[in-house]
Amino acid sequence: MRRVMRSAARAARLMAAAVGTGSAAGSGPKRPRPEPAPRIGTHDGTFHCDEVLACYLLRLLPRYRDAEVVRTRDPQRLAQCDVVVDVGGEYDPERHRYDHHQRSFTQSMRSLRPDKPWTTKLSSAGLVYCHFGSQILAGLLGQPEDGPVVKALYDKLYENFVQEIDAIDNGIAQAEGEPRYALTTTLSARVGHLNPRWNDPDQDTEAGFKRAMELVGGEFMDRLDYYHCAWLPARVLVEEAIRRRFEVDVSGMVLELPQGGCPWKEHVFSLEQELALPDPLQLVLFTDRSGQWRVQSVPVGPHTFQSRLPLPEPWRGVRDEELSQLTGIPGCVFVHASGFIGGNRTREGALEMARRTLAQRHGGGAQS
Repeated sequence: MRRVMRSAARAARLMAAAVGTGSAAGSGPKRPRPEPAPRIGTHDGTFHCDEVLACYLLRLLPRYRDAEVVRTRDPQRLAQCDVVVDVGGEYDPERHRYDHHQRSFTQSMRSLRPDKPWTTKLSSAGLVYCHFGSQILAGLLGQPEDGPVVKALYDKLYENFVQEIDAIDNGIAQAEGEPRYALTTTLSARVGHLNPRWNDPDQDTEAGFKRAMELVGGEFMDRLDYYHCAWLPARVLVEEAIRRRFEVDVSGMVLELPQGGCPWKEHVFSLEQELALPDPLQLVLFTDRSGQWRVQSVPVGPHTFQSRLPLPEPWRGVRDEELSQLTGIPGCVFVHASGFIGGNRTREGALEMARRTLAQRHGGGAQS
């Protein structure tokens, strides 16, 4: 706990420095002829989430902690910057130039780091994260840069935070075809709303850019804290549950978690592959906050609502005593109308619901 608190305090200090002006004088003795603060260059005018995050991430590095962010398109001013992001038409990591707008640029995380699977074209945020992300996370967490914690969180934060920003900035749709509904509250959209409106008399973007850095930085830190303190520890619980699955049911297809609220889905998918399970897991048992038990189907994939094995169709939408009479299982509470989850007052009841559902599968019952 103390280590987590120290890490959180360190992260808070770094965040404050990252969104500050970088020009505040220290209260200690004056140093003779201090070196000028480093400069991070990016374009002026309308700002976007990718360069905002890129600037924020850079200022988490010790070398750029006090850096001034210079927003300009003047090539001469940009040439004087120590690092330039999202402007200049050049990608040259040796000279710390990280633009992605030039026609020749096609880089993805996979092309720059062949051990990574993601093929989304990088924005300035992804470029900075690709080159400096492990170093940044190691500093924030006090962990070795090549250790398992940093490696796991580096991948998780790219896949579930940075990659979205890369894709949106490069105009890459989530899926083929016309979307069924609009997504208007993404982080990129909220950053965009901090720009002056087209008809505002004052078109100055500096104050909005600083607010955007605070917004993006806060969300990045919150996401890192969640993945470090909640998501990563959940993997240990899920892996142990997988190893003990035959103690729950002889099929080995039912997982029992020691407590509810554990984020298990992504860990199930990754551990099934890593442990080379011969049969995919189908159902998961856990308690809810009231102490009652739930039985939930494992989804087909991490981003779908489709279930591998939904609870039987006649049970769906039925509740309480009517459900218990229908199933012949005491203590039933509900089954969702889609069949993806159900509840029972006891572990034994929930497990029996799972076993009946598996029997339906083996009997050739239809899935939805």
